[in-house]
Amino acid sequence: MHSSNHIKFADDTPIVGLISKNDESAYREEVQRLTDWCRTNNLSLNVDKTKEMVVDFRRTRRDHSPLHIDGSTVEIVKSTKFLGVHMAEGLIWSLNTSTITKKTQQGL
Repeated sequence: MHSSNHIKFADDTPIVGLISKNDESAYREEVQRLTDWCRTNNLSLNVDKTKEMVVDFRRTRRDHSPLHIDGSTVEIVKSTKFLGVHMAEGLIWSLNTSTITKKTQQGL
């Protein structure tokens, strides 16, 4: 029997959190649990590729303070692509529709 080195890789892991009454603590704790789990299982999070998208349907929106993972700030974005689907912060599908339309027109 011989030993071998293994590299573990995970991609496209979303965390969805509901923030109610302006209390982000449960959401931030969930992010910390994921960070700890990755560390325990020898996975590293690439914070430069990690993005946060906030969907806020309240009439008066407030700024959300960014997440920090291992001392690095997570970029807050207005839209993102997950498993081939483009999503925007208001859950408006026009970005996804226009992307699909452009790809279809290129194929014609």
